[in-house]
Amino acid sequence: MATLPWQKMFLLIQGKLDEAERYFLLALQEAKQGFGDRDPHVASACNNLAELYRVKKLFDKAEPLYLEAINILEESFGPEDIRVGAALHNLGQYYLVQRKLEEARTCYERALKIKGRVVGFGHPDYADTMYHLGMVLYLQGKEKDAEALIQDSIRILEEGGLGESAICLRRLRHFSQMFLKSNRVEEAEHVQRKILHIMELSKGWTSLDTVIAAESLALTLQSIGKLKEAQELLERCLDVRKTILPEDHIQIGANMFHLASVAMFHSNRLRKVDIAKAKAELDKAKVLLENSIRIAQRVLESPKQKGSNMQNSGQFRANGKDEQIAMVILLQSLDALGLLEITKQELQESRDECSPTGAEDALERCISAFKEYGRKKPVAITSEAKAEYLSCLKHLLSLKIHSKSESTQKSEQELKDEIKHVEAESSSNKKHTK
Repeated sequence: MATLPWQKMFLLIQGKLDEAERYFLLALQEAKQGFGDRDPHVASACNNLAELYRVKKLFDKAEPLYLEAINILEESFGPEDIRVGAALHNLGQYYLVQRKLEEARTCYERALKIKGRVVGFGHPDYADTMYHLGMVLYLQGKEKDAEALIQDSIRILEEGGLGESAICLRRLRHFSQMFLKSNRVEEAEHVQRKILHIMELSKGWTSLDTVIAAESLALTLQSIGKLKEAQELLERCLDVRKTILPEDHIQIGANMFHLASVAMFHSNRLRKVDIAKAKAELDKAKVLLENSIRIAQRVLESPKQKGSNMQNSGQFRANGKDEQIAMVILLQSLDALGLLEITKQELQESRDECSPTGAEDALERCISAFKEYGRKKPVAITSEAKAEYLSCLKHLLSLKIHSKSESTQKSEQELKDEIKHVEAESSSNKKHTK
């Protein structure tokens, strides 16, 4: 298919979709007038306009244009032409976006046969369609078939010298996520180590992309109990972030939260063999959590960044995405702080003399933060934030029931009612998004 003129591409990149639509409609009209209704130039114009409508989610307008482009190309060049394969791939993407999986699968399978015959089975374009077909099969629950296709698409890129490309790295990340979702953690670890190795060689440790790859591996290592290596990676990530990001950047707060989580896991291991060291790990975790809480609050309280004049000011100004992340980190950190205080109580020699005040205070702060910032910045209340809020409510209810404390601001019944309300709301949202 023909590439888009740079002016139209520029409009798409800028997000000026209405203006781009006028250009594409004019191009289609001119192609028909200049070449005739069944000319390949018309097919190209149809495809470009269909792609725009797909981006604009005007699906009813897009599908007839995709089909018209394919029909014209088949008439002009035959059903096995590479241009037909490219058009079928585009139509497959259109169906995939709408989760019309069987239709997408048919398009990708046809495109794959054409590309294999014309460009060869080792071509990156063949690998691209193979990867997308793998995604469709994965969504259809055919995980083994999907895994084989995605793995082969990665192999083709690597053998073609594209193993360090952004496309290959993106596919490797998706591959690791597939393993994590199916609880194949060791296989995910292997892929994540590969990604980190590539990032270290291609970008070095001064790149945030390398840091993010290392952090993903660290979290996987933590989940399988490799705490020492997870801690070392997270500490290195934090050191790098502190050198290249403003001190109150939410990535630094998130990094501190993850380090605190590792310290708490380590403390849990040590409590049976060395109480003093277990307490020391909790103290370390508490400092990290307090700092992550402070940073998350600053992000949620800061004005949004306007223009580029803030980049060199040494201060971080949040956007909507940063606020969403900050909200989750704040709730996670306060919830973790509550659990940390409970654990500290359990490690005390005279447990009967200890009160749950510290834990209750942290969990109450978690609930208050959700309410306060939910009113001030509703954009920050994502489904993930609601899940963290629900976890906090349940921990506070459990603590109140077991401690029989009267000091919490909310009664047991209030907490139970709020839990039911949030669970019902979350269940309703899931039904609407299906």
